[in-house]
Amino acid sequence: MEKDGELAALAERYLELVYRVALNCVGHPADADDVTQNVMVRFLRACPELESPEHARRWFIRVAVNESRRLLTAPWRRRTVSLEELSAILPAGREEQAELLEAVLSLPRLYRLPLYLYYYEGYSVEEVGELLGRRPSTVQTQLARGREQLRRKLTEE
Repeated sequence: MEKDGELAALAERYLELVYRVALNCVGHPADADDVTQNVMVRFLRACPELESPEHARRWFIRVAVNESRRLLTAPWRRRTVSLEELSAILPAGREEQAELLEAVLSLPRLYRLPLYLYYYEGYSVEEVGELLGRRPSTVQTQLARGREQLRRKLTEE
């Protein structure tokens, strides 16, 4: 019974992280809820042996990205969401941070998730590549292009 309590505590600890990653991937709160639920069900069914908190964090992010990709291929999925809705769900705190977060969320999905994982979750280029199943050079290119698009968006405003 003690193992069940530990699993529930671990799932609860990473619930918000999974939701934020899923929201960045799929772009709609209801779909992010579905992804989060699927990730937690997979976690509780699989009961993976997680060696450390960082290993657990990576496991949850990797599974959230995979579940999000699976959901994105579904033909019935909603394709649009307003930026106001996204920024309301992922509050940034200060006004400058909220403006930056809104600009990040307005980027194409290809750049949005690497930027989010790199800047908001604090992963290195190599770690982002591992989490997304991409080469580090690809992640570096996506980060550079995403930053350039952000620069253009923020200087236009």
